[in-house]
Amino acid sequence: MTQPLTLVGTAHPKPERAAELKQLLLSFVEPTRQEPGCLEYHFHEDRDEPGVFVFYEAWRSQADLDAHLTLPRMRAFWEQRMDYLESDLDIRFLTMHSPYQPAART
Repeated sequence: MTQPLTLVGTAHPKPERAAELKQLLLSFVEPTRQEPGCLEYHFHEDRDEPGVFVFYEAWRSQADLDAHLTLPRMRAFWEQRMDYLESDLDIRFLTMHSPYQPAART
């Protein structure tokens, strides 16, 4: 098995677009979790800075992440992201040092 690819991204929206961006990003959660290769996909809001959004993603491989980014909803978001954001997304790619162990699903 290839080593999973993990990333954490932070979005600082324009104040007048924060609620709209929050709904858009929330709309990505369930369909993304259903994609082949998606191990984890979580969307958060900073408790100390409401309106700052953080997403955490773990993918089986770079190829799986690449396939995700080619989907129409993701391409549209990427092209229009600066309409919502004060500054571009801060995306950090992480190296996982603990083995990935999927949670038992019920």
